[in-house]
Amino acid sequence: MKTIITIFCFLSCLAIQSQTKISGKVVDQKGKPLEGANVFIEGTYDGASSDASGAFTFETDAKGNQTLLISFLTFETTKEAIVVESYQPRSFKLKESVNALDAVVISAGTFQAGSNAKAAVLKPLDIVTTAGSAGNIIGALQTLPGAQIVGESGRLFVRGGESDETQTYIDGIRVAQPYGVSANNLPTRGRFSPFLFSGISFSTGGYSAEYGDALSSVLLLSTINDPDQEKTDVAFMTVGLGVGNTQKWEKSSLSFNMNYINLEPYQKLIKQNVDWNKPYQSMSGEMVYRRHFENGLFKFYAAFDHASFDLNQKDVNYADPVRVDTKNSNFYLNSSYKGNFGANWTIQTGVGLGYSQNKTDLNADFLKNRENAAHLKLKLSKKFSNKVRFTFGGDYFLTDFKEHFFQDVNTFQSGYTSSIGALYAESDIVLSKDFVAKVGVRGMYSDLLEKSTIDPRISFAYKTSKNGQLSVAYGDFHQLPKQDYLKYTSGFEPEKTAHYLLNYNYAANGQTLRAELFYKDYENLVKYNTDLPQYNSVYNNNGSGFAKGLDIFWRDSKAIKSLDYWVSYSYIDSKRDYKNYTASVTPGFVAKHTLSVVGKYWIDDLRSQLSVTNSFATGRPYNNPNETLFMNGKTKSYNSLSVSWAYLLSQQKILFFSVSNVLGNDNVFGYQYANSPDMSGQFQRQAITQPADRFFFVGFFWTISQDKKSNQLDNL
Repeated sequence: MKTIITIFCFLSCLAIQSQTKISGKVVDQKGKPLEGANVFIEGTYDGASSDASGAFTFETDAKGNQTLLISFLTFETTKEAIVVESYQPRSFKLKESVNALDAVVISAGTFQAGSNAKAAVLKPLDIVTTAGSAGNIIGALQTLPGAQIVGESGRLFVRGGESDETQTYIDGIRVAQPYGVSANNLPTRGRFSPFLFSGISFSTGGYSAEYGDALSSVLLLSTINDPDQEKTDVAFMTVGLGVGNTQKWEKSSLSFNMNYINLEPYQKLIKQNVDWNKPYQSMSGEMVYRRHFENGLFKFYAAFDHASFDLNQKDVNYADPVRVDTKNSNFYLNSSYKGNFGANWTIQTGVGLGYSQNKTDLNADFLKNRENAAHLKLKLSKKFSNKVRFTFGGDYFLTDFKEHFFQDVNTFQSGYTSSIGALYAESDIVLSKDFVAKVGVRGMYSDLLEKSTIDPRISFAYKTSKNGQLSVAYGDFHQLPKQDYLKYTSGFEPEKTAHYLLNYNYAANGQTLRAELFYKDYENLVKYNTDLPQYNSVYNNNGSGFAKGLDIFWRDSKAIKSLDYWVSYSYIDSKRDYKNYTASVTPGFVAKHTLSVVGKYWIDDLRSQLSVTNSFATGRPYNNPNETLFMNGKTKSYNSLSVSWAYLLSQQKILFFSVSNVLGNDNVFGYQYANSPDMSGQFQRQAITQPADRFFFVGFFWTISQDKKSNQLDNL
């Protein structure tokens, strides 16, 4: 027996010794790493794909003279003669193929920000350098075509869709509660600071089969893979304090930020249109940990915030204001891994958990709700050649929502538990150097509704010239009805829309032109027979609607020295018969015309950056019960001019000033009417307006870094 074991060990050692390790790095002509490059020995199955740092490693049984093949999409395939036994690790530089710099890409329905986005219309950190956005990602996105300006909400409304029709993802994992707490008709903010994100993809329609349970849009946020250096950021602001820090090690890094916001000192100085008992206060923080492995990257992201406010809110139905005292606690985390294995395989997997709890006193009544949400994701991709990549995967979403309403001695309970399973498959196909396609399908099953759906998705892009291209896209999209309905009943069909997109994109010499026609067809929208959705409402899925229009985006950073500007325009014609509507009409959140102009000018002599944003929208419809026709009223046009100025006291110290709505325009977003007429038979009303005529902000931002050059200018 010992002899057999000895022989077995000896043979095993020989087998191990016969394996030769081949390793190295794949970079472009500028020395930047290429992730996902295919490296293998010709005529064998021995090979690997490069990781995020461009590194690869594998073992081979091959001997003697061999040929090492290195290939990557849009780059020329390289062949290197090697002698396996004497091979030493080295770097391989790949050349971009003839048409790589102007490669055709599918751009229909998607705005991207990020250094790796070939179809980008925004620079890496442009999304948060916009006057009037106040560092809010959602506020900056509202200057892009397709996004509606809904000032009383602060959420993202896209192409005739409500805010719940947009899903938010961080590193591929869904965020169930992306917005901060707010009161009725007061704007909220996105929960996430822009400082930890390197890329943002804002889809206005026709998006990939990878994403579902969203009728209108997905917002994809990507955390930074590799911080460039260790640094500390400190902020002193008129609304609070902030601090951030980044640490780096050989294969890992950690970044975090903390913010304390207290509007009470500010609101004692600046007159408000809201009667605050206790202005908004919050404590929040985020962190992301990154760890590089031999063939992949692991990330752990976590965010929390606790917010509270207390106000007296006017209501046309009551003689005295309604006191609204709210406290919210929110926590979100996700872990994700993206890497390579085998021959041209990539894997992306992760899990996300979200928790939110609201406690609200409404005069003598009390409302409490909480939501737990989870998302599990697995995505696999196989590159068969430079012309074909196949992707497939699955998602599992779990939501548990409970609500209690206490009124006098009565307690009313509502809620639901929902799980959704989804599978999808998609293929990217390069049909020719000027013609590419993306074809996919997504299937979804909801155990709450006991319904399944199948959604086909297809996109094409054709290169019309060196710098211009056409893209078309079609897709079906389903979504569960909103929480306001599901907490009372589950007797629904999934709501549905179909997207049709035609896009033209031109980019050259610092100039970008983007024009897109779209049409959306809605089916199975929820209707009910009461003023508001409630436990005894009669619900059905007989609602329908459409949205069609034109979006135009123009950006120029070259025509005038030191000036970078963009102009976005949206035209939309939308009608819906849903909720308790009595006819098919334009919904109250839709403005037919929206125009935004954003400019950023660097004044070298003053070491300053001046930013100006002007946003305009035509009036929105509202229903006046004093008139016969439904939704026959229309607000006056919206207009807001915002200005910011960043002054470099030194290379790493910045003094920042901004004013939103400089001209103090009295923007009205709609009207609330009384539930019953007065003695004269008229329904009284009150305007839904801005919480303040203007918003002033002053901040001091200080960066402490190894290079003594970095600052927060790009984040202001």
